[in-house]
Amino acid sequence: MKEFSKSIIETLRQHGFQAYLAGGCVRDLLLHREPKDYDVATDATPRQVMEIFPQTYAVGEQFGVVLVPAPESDSPADPCAERKSLCIEVATFRSDVGYSDGRHPDEVRFSQDPREDVARRDFTINGMMLDPVTGEILDYVGGRDDLKLGIVRAIGDPERRFAEDKLRMLRAIRFAARFGYTIDPATFAAIQKFADQIRVVSRERVRDELTRMLTEGHARRALLLLDESGLLREVLPDIARMKGVEQPPEYHPEGDVFVHTLLLLDYLPQPCPATLAWGALLHDVGKPATFRVAPDRIRFDGHVDVGVKIAEKICRSLRFSNDDAGQIIALVENHMRFADAMKMKESTLKKFLRLRCFDEHLALHRADCLASHGNLRTYEFILQKQAEIPPEKIRPRPLVTGDDLIVAGYAPGPKFREILNAVEDAQLEGRLPSREAALEFVHREFPA
Repeated sequence: MKEFSKSIIETLRQHGFQAYLAGGCVRDLLLHREPKDYDVATDATPRQVMEIFPQTYAVGEQFGVVLVPAPESDSPADPCAERKSLCIEVATFRSDVGYSDGRHPDEVRFSQDPREDVARRDFTINGMMLDPVTGEILDYVGGRDDLKLGIVRAIGDPERRFAEDKLRMLRAIRFAARFGYTIDPATFAAIQKFADQIRVVSRERVRDELTRMLTEGHARRALLLLDESGLLREVLPDIARMKGVEQPPEYHPEGDVFVHTLLLLDYLPQPCPATLAWGALLHDVGKPATFRVAPDRIRFDGHVDVGVKIAEKICRSLRFSNDDAGQIIALVENHMRFADAMKMKESTLKKFLRLRCFDEHLALHRADCLASHGNLRTYEFILQKQAEIPPEKIRPRPLVTGDDLIVAGYAPGPKFREILNAVEDAQLEGRLPSREAALEFVHREFPA
């Protein structure tokens, strides 16, 4: 995509326009990282860009943004708006006037001056432009110096930058965590001042920023910065409540629920699926509400059930898809079942192993152990069982169906589920080798 973005810039220049790589891709190139996206800034208006590149998608024309598809994605059946990774975003130099809703500019004025375009961007490390032909860097805000010093600094007045778009507060935290940078004191003070205003940002945008924090490999630092800035209690108050909730030291020598959760995030695999990251963050979210000191030790009776309800609430609030929410909730609901895995009946174990995305459940269990007592016996037992039991034995074809029961003279009703479950358990335990044996089992155990 770098070469394609360069060709777009060369084409725009051939038509008499200015054009540069801009934003995060310049930062990443200077850090010798491969950018996820390449963005182009130009003084050509959206209409002029669309005249030069007829296959474009004007997804944000009012803001000066046009997407140009790469050659392999120029089919109308492959809309660029849904597959930005196959497109280059071409944005017109602009200045933004007013942000009355704290999210979107009230008015966009196109500009001929790249300095004006840079001045309205978020952070100095994202405010540079690059000529990919000559290698020249346009840096009007000190971005190169801040890259060298490892500082996330708002461009211009930080309070004004965050007043314009409150989501920038979360982005500052994410960049600082991802790169291991510090946040400029004035920028951080502005985040603390405006933290409670993050509520005006759509829950979907908040969710996406938090997901990036949780999956980019630096989740613990991100959560600590969220906490220190005051944003954590605004965006994830149930996580903030974990702080100071003690745990029994014989099982959790690492510390309280918040400390344990932060440690656990460090042990997640990379790359980390978003559902696993959220399941890990929320796995003990029910503990603060169920904390009690019993005569023998600290207890959290029913914390899984309470945690499931809280996870459901959070997933609804953050507008997760039904599939993602279902998996996140399943991770919370099942994480304590590993404690009984070595004592499970064979049928119960096989049903456990066939949970949807079981690898995520196992990864959460491993991280949970490493972040507490460090005992991986159950984890290793499960790995051994997965290696020993072929997939067709974990999820075999049913020996008996509801139709078979009707033919055998059983009336449809709630009893069907009990019968079919009993047959399945016996089959998983190896006690029913055939359909005939299964039907005989049904007649014997459940006489019509």
